[in-house]
Amino acid sequence: MKIDEVAARLEALGSPTRLRIYRTLVRAGHAGMPVGRLQERLKIPASTLSHHIKGLVAVRLISQVREGTTLVCHAEYDTMRGLVAFLVAECCAEEEGCAANRTAA
Repeated sequence: MKIDEVAARLEALGSPTRLRIYRTLVRAGHAGMPVGRLQERLKIPASTLSHHIKGLVAVRLISQVREGTTLVCHAEYDTMRGLVAFLVAECCAEEEGCAANRTAA
């Protein structure tokens, strides 16, 4: 994962509203959540929710799929795992005797 991608994703998650949306979708699992239910659960106006969803889709943290007349949002778990892996990849890399280094080797 490139550092610019990581920075953009972290910036997107830097908004409390987008972070709440993202965490709600992560908790929803692979089935995702319809936009209407997401709006009801988080008590966010439709236009505000749409704006924040667009930002999360742009950095590929979530995706949207139309199922009939319903728009369903899904967390992109592979992207999430890649982001977390990037953040911990060099944990204690310069510290001699670090337990994290021994488990990575």
